[in-house]
Amino acid sequence: MKLLCHLFVRLWFRFRAFDVESLNTPGPVLLIPNHVSWLDWLFLLAVLDEDWKFVTSATTAEASWIHRKLMVNKRTFPVDTASPYAAKRMAEFLATGGRLVLFAEGRITLTGSLMKLFDGTGFLIHRTGAKVITCYLRNARRVPFVRHTGWTHWRPRVTAHFSAALTAPALPDGTSNSIARQRRTTWLRDQMVRQQFEAEMEFGPQNVLNAVVETAATLPKKIIFEDVSFTELTYRRLLVGVDVLADEWRKRFANTERGVRNAELPKQVGVLLPNVNGTPVTLLSLWATGCVPAILNFSTGSTTMLQCAQLAGLKHVITSRVFAQKAKLELTPFLDAGIELIFLEDVRAGISGLTKLGKLVKHTLACGAGLKVRNCGSDSASLPTSPTAVILFTSGSEGVPKGVELTHANLLANMRQLMGVLDVTDHERFFSAMPLFHSFGLMAGLVVPLTNGFYTFLYPSPLHYRVVPAAVYDKACTVMLGTNTFLNGYARRANPYDFNSVKFLVAGAEKIQDATVQTWAKKFGVRILEGYGATECSPAITINSRLEPKSGSVGRFLPGMEWKLEPIEGVAEGGKLFVRGPNVMSGYLNPDANAKFQALGGWYDTGDMVKVDDEGFVHILGRLKRFAKISGEMVSLTAVEDALAGAFPQLGLKCEIAVLAVPDEDKGEKLIAVTDQPKLTLEDIRGVIRGKGMTNLCVPREVMVVREIPKLGTGKVNHRELQSRLQERAG
Repeated sequence: MKLLCHLFVRLWFRFRAFDVESLNTPGPVLLIPNHVSWLDWLFLLAVLDEDWKFVTSATTAEASWIHRKLMVNKRTFPVDTASPYAAKRMAEFLATGGRLVLFAEGRITLTGSLMKLFDGTGFLIHRTGAKVITCYLRNARRVPFVRHTGWTHWRPRVTAHFSAALTAPALPDGTSNSIARQRRTTWLRDQMVRQQFEAEMEFGPQNVLNAVVETAATLPKKIIFEDVSFTELTYRRLLVGVDVLADEWRKRFANTERGVRNAELPKQVGVLLPNVNGTPVTLLSLWATGCVPAILNFSTGSTTMLQCAQLAGLKHVITSRVFAQKAKLELTPFLDAGIELIFLEDVRAGISGLTKLGKLVKHTLACGAGLKVRNCGSDSASLPTSPTAVILFTSGSEGVPKGVELTHANLLANMRQLMGVLDVTDHERFFSAMPLFHSFGLMAGLVVPLTNGFYTFLYPSPLHYRVVPAAVYDKACTVMLGTNTFLNGYARRANPYDFNSVKFLVAGAEKIQDATVQTWAKKFGVRILEGYGATECSPAITINSRLEPKSGSVGRFLPGMEWKLEPIEGVAEGGKLFVRGPNVMSGYLNPDANAKFQALGGWYDTGDMVKVDDEGFVHILGRLKRFAKISGEMVSLTAVEDALAGAFPQLGLKCEIAVLAVPDEDKGEKLIAVTDQPKLTLEDIRGVIRGKGMTNLCVPREVMVVREIPKLGTGKVNHRELQSRLQERAG
C-alpha cells in the first residue's frame, strides 16, 4: 500500500517528502499535519509505516459504504467525535506506545490557510506527554480535491515537510487543566506556523520578482492591479510592461553612464511616484535590470527628498510629469544637484507599438519568460544570495530620515510571516491607499498581493476622507490598510454601509486609540487588526489575527522572530524591545547608524517600550524617547495621548491632542498638551486624566493651541516639528 501510494503521488504530483527520519520516533507520538485537501491521507500514506493510525470520525464513516471502507480499517483509529470519551480513548492508545495521525483542525480548510485547532489536541499532548511531529503539506491546497473556492490545477507539485519530534515546554506548577490545554494548543499552532514559514523560505522563490513570475505563470489572466484611471492590469499585461521598461532602462542608463554603451548600470535609482499602476511596473522593471529602487517620500518636501537622494547616491530619479504638476512638487533642486529626472510619459512615448506587440506575444506564449532579478551593476556577475531589493527612508518624526536597505529575503520573509498567521483566501480584494514609500504600504499594499495573486486597487492618497470609503464600497474590497489618523478621518465621513465588505482592517504605523476601535466596531461592525512594526523590519513584527486577537495589544510575534527586553530604570514593567529575524534589514545607508546596528549582531533596537503578557501578546507602552522623567518617575507621553483621544466629543470630532515634554526646574520635566481646539482647558484635561485613574504626574501643566497638528505622510503626528515650534515659542 505504501509503495503504491508513493508511486502514484510521485508520478502525478511529483511528490517528495523531507526530513522523514523523524517518523521513526517511537510512541507515544502524534503526527499533526495541516488539512487542506481530500487527498492529504494519500500523501501521508506514501511515507508512513503501517503502525501509524489515522484518527477518523466514526460518525462520518456511516455516511456510505465508501466512507466505511476508507475510514474504518486497520490503518485508522475511529472515534465518536461527539463523545466525551473520544479523547480518553486516544490517550489510552498513546499510553501503550501508539502512534497517531491527527488532523487538529478537525476539518479541511475553507480558506486555504491554517484554521483553528481544537483544544482537544492540546489536552492529549498535556495528558499523555506524547511527542509531536508537525507536517506541512506544501501546495496541497492547489490540488482539485479541496473545499476552499480558490484556484487549483490538476498537477501541482506537492511536498511534505516533517519536523523533528517535539516536546511541549513545561508549565508552571499549579497550572489548571483548562489553561494547560489552551497553552498546549497555542504552542502547537506556533510550531505549525513556524514550520510552514521555514518550508516556504527554503523551497519558495528567493526573490520578489521570481515569486511574482511564478504566480503569474499560473494566473496570467488574473487582474492584479487597478488604479484611479480604472485601468486594469492582468499579470500578463503587468509583465509585458515590466519587460518593455527593463529594456528601456538598460538603454538609457548605459548611454548616460560615462557615455559608454556597455557601462555598468547604476546601483540605485530613485522612484518618485504615487500609488498608480505605473509604480509596481517601475519597481519590477528595475529589479529585472539589477537596479535597486530608492523610493522617495514626496510628502517631506524637496529639501528632505534631496537629502535622501544624496544619501543614497542617486544619479537618476524616475517620476511622472503629471504627478509632479498635480502634487506641486518642486523638482528644480534635483536638477541643480546634477540628478537626472526621467519622466515616465517621455519613456512611454519612445516605445514603439511593434516592441510592445513582440513582448505581448512572448508573454502570451510563456508569461514571465526571461524575467529574473539580475545582479546590480553587471548582468554577468554572480548573483548574491539575497541582493538589496529596495531602499526606504524612515519617517523622520524624531530626527533626520535614515536610509534602510531591505533585501529580497527580508521582503519575502515578512510576506510569508504574514501569510502564515492571516487566514486570507484567494478571493481577497485589497484597497491600498497607504503610500508605497512607507514600508507598511509597500509590504501590505504591494508585495503581499502581488506575490499571492490578490486584486489590489491602488489609490494615490489616504487623505481623501470622503472618496476612500466610497471607493472601498464600489470595489467591494475585503482587505483595507490604515493608520489611527486615517481611520478616524474615514469614520467621520463614511456611510455606515461603506465598509460592509471589509474582512481584514489592518492598522499600524502609529498606536490605535481605544476611541478609534470603538467607533469602527459600533458604526461599521469592523474589528481592527492592529499590528506593530518598523521600516527596518520590512515592517511587521507582530500582528493580531482573526484567529488570535487580543484587544489592547498589537498581537503576537510573527514566526521566525526572536525578541528580548532590556530593563529601563524607572519603568516598572516591560522594557526596551530588541528583535532579530529574517525580516530585519541588512543595514542603514547612514554610516553612524549602520555601525551601531551592526555592533548588535543582527539585533534591531526598536527604541520602543513594551510588555509581553503570559500569552505572548505584545503591549506597546510608548517610544523610549517619548517618556518623560517627572519627579523621578517615567511617564509615557503616548499613554497620556491615548487617554485624551476622543475624550472631548463636546468640542467636536476633529479635536486632536499631542503631548510633549519640556525641561522643568522643579520636577525635571513637565508635560504640555498641544491641540488644534482653542476651547480646550487645563481643567478639562485634568478631569479626564484623573477620571481614568492616572496620577497627577500625567497631567499636562500647559495647553498650547496651534492651527493644525503637523502630520507626516503616513498620518503620524510630526513630533519633531511640534517640538521645534515649542522651542521657537519658548525662545
